[in-house]
Order: sequence, then structure tokens, then C-alpha cells
Amino acid sequence: MSDRHSAPQGAADDAADHPADQAVDQGVDGHDDARRDDYTHPEPVEEFFVAQDVPPRDTGRPPSKAKRRRRLRRTVVMLVVLAVFAGTVYGAALMLRDFLGFNDVKDYAGPGGQETVFAVPEGAGALAIGTGLEAADIVADSATFVTALSAIAEGREVQPGEYEMRLQMSSAAAAEALLGEDPTMVSYAAIARDLRQGEVFDILSESTGIPRAEFDALGEDPGQFGLPAQALSLEGYLHPGEYRFDVEATATDIITELVTATTDRLAEDGVTDPDEQYEILTVASIVQAEAQEGDYATVAGSIYNRLKPGNTETNGLIQSDASVTYGLGTRTYQLTEEEKNDTSNPYNTYANPGLPKGPIGSPSDEAIDATVNPADVPFYFWVTVDLDTGETKFSETYAEHLRYVAEYDAWCGDNPGRCQ
Repeated sequence: MSDRHSAPQGAADDAADHPADQAVDQGVDGHDDARRDDYTHPEPVEEFFVAQDVPPRDTGRPPSKAKRRRRLRRTVVMLVVLAVFAGTVYGAALMLRDFLGFNDVKDYAGPGGQETVFAVPEGAGALAIGTGLEAADIVADSATFVTALSAIAEGREVQPGEYEMRLQMSSAAAAEALLGEDPTMVSYAAIARDLRQGEVFDILSESTGIPRAEFDALGEDPGQFGLPAQALSLEGYLHPGEYRFDVEATATDIITELVTATTDRLAEDGVTDPDEQYEILTVASIVQAEAQEGDYATVAGSIYNRLKPGNTETNGLIQSDASVTYGLGTRTYQLTEEEKNDTSNPYNTYANPGLPKGPIGSPSDEAIDATVNPADVPFYFWVTVDLDTGETKFSETYAEHLRYVAEYDAWCGDNPGRCQ
């Protein structure tokens, strides 16, 4: 490039060296082609920059430690930024999926896993049942279950009762399990706890249409159902629960199912000997009749205390009003002194020490469990002082027991007609 602007004193020399520039400076108006052809054009800008883009000369020396540290820091920073960005994107995606419900499981596959029991209350509709099933993790989604149920219901409704089901069933499998067979092909019977044999027979006869006499005849021969020789009837073995019997089922089929349910429960508790089963059912039936569920184990422990040899507090007498009234064929809270002293009543535990002749009703699973595993308590006496709440008070001595009996009498006085 020319230096004329920075060194004006050398202009003449420059003009001599560059005639074309001199002509231009002198104001020549013509454009002489020859002079222009002789003019050497500077390199184009693009070529200049390309020409200058020469990589630095390799000195053969490794970069300094400072440079390496700067490079490492830049690399680490870039990796951290990329990791944070990727994590943010992934988290946002998960949140979006949850918000839109993409992660919700709408149905389980297959018949399910662990066995469980699901109770359908009286009057429950499909939506209420579905909500209960979802809460119990039997189905994944109540709405999916309702859809599956309506697809196969054909006008049928789920009947109240307890159903054997499995956790994490498909909605279709759950619907099938609850609807079962056509309700016109089954007989439904609900057996409450603490019912006596005759009361159970009444329910079975009414539910199935089988004459009561057929059930009575079976009750007179309990040995055919595997009961021990000391069993006087089927009392205690008619397991409480809700049943659906095939309309073709006979009285024998039905009784077999109830008895098997009882013995299976005893076996689950480790009681398999028939004679021991009979004793457990006898105590459990008294526990069932005498106590609220929360007190079953304590009452069972108190009964066993009374049966211990050398017991001077009750001298082996259980003194259960419920057992006496069973032998009398009544249900009452009031017993006369004559009734309490009647040794001819084989179920009179006031007059006869030890267990009564046999069970006095149908004990529940809970009463059976409590009898097999009684509480370790020092008590011999118990009395329910409030029939509305079921509050029961326990004592070690007869004197203390009498004070609680006075509380019961006072409650009866405040609630006339309730203690009959």
C-alpha cells in the first residue's frame, strides 16, 4: 500500500516509482487503457484473508500447565452444563407425563397374585365397588373396572358378601370373580357369628328351598362329617360367612362346605386333632357370646385361668350366663338362682365345673384365633357394664367383680327393658 498519506515529503519519489499513481494525482481525465492494464491490482479481500489463514507454527513444545488447566476447566464446565440441561429436560418430561396421566396404570395383566378377601357391602354400586377394589390394590383403576363389569353384566348385579380375590387382578378377571355365575343358578345365604345350629338351619332352608328336616337329620349324625365322637351335633362347626351355593347342591353338600370352612380355619391356627378342635370351638363359642371382639383374647385368657387346676377363686367354674341359657334354649341376660343351681343342665357352667358339654354357637374366625392364642392375664372375672358400648371390666377377685356388677345393675336401672 502507498505511504503517501503518512509521509508527504516522499511523494515525488513515489510518483516516479508509480507512474499510474502520478497520473491520477495530476488530475488526468482520460482513462488510458494501456496504463490501466499496466496497473497492478491489489489482491482481493477474500484472497487476502484466505492467504492469511495459516495455522500457527508448531513449536514442538507442549502447552503450558496454565493452558491445560484452562482447557480442562472449560471442558468440565461444558459437561456440567450439558448434564444439568439433560436432567432438566428429563425431569420436565416426567412431570409432564405425570400431569397428563401417561404414567398411570389403567389395568393389571393376568389373574393377579396374592390371595385376599374383598367384602361388598349391602347396596354398593359398581362405582363404589370399583373404588374399593382400587383402594385395596385388587384392580389398577376403578373406571376401567366399571367398564369391564358393564361389558359382562348383562343386567346382573354384584351381590353383597365376601369374595376370594387376588391382588393386582385385571379388571376383567375381577369382574368375573364378583359376578360369578348367573345369580339365578345360585342360592345366597348369610350366616352370622354366634348363631345356633337351629338358627343356621332356618337360614339355609329359606335360602335354598331345602326342607329344614333334611338339615336336622344331618345334625343328628355329625360323625359323617368327620366330627369327633363326643360331638352331640353340628353346633360350633357351621362356620359364619356369606355363601353362594349351586342350586343343585344338596343339604349334605352345603353342610360339608360349612364344616370344612371351620376345620380349615382351625388347621390354619395349627389345631388339627379333632378332639382338640372340639375343645377350642367350645371355648371360642363362649368367648363369642360373652365378649366384644376387642376383648376376645382377654376373655379367653380369663376362661383358661378358671380351668387351671388349683384355682380357688372360682373352683373350676366358668360361670357363663350364655352357656346356661343355651342349655335352657333361651336367650336372656337374667337367670334365676334355681337355673344357676340346676346341675341337670349339661351347659350350666355355674353348677358344673369345667367346660360345657359342647359349643354353644358358631364362633367367628376372630374368636377362634383368640382362643388358640389367649391373652396372658391375671383375671378370673369379667362383666359388660354397658350393653350399648360393650364396655367390659375385668377383675382378679370376686369382691372387685361385685363392684363392677353393681355398675351393670345401675346401667340396667337407667335403661329399663334393656337387660332382659
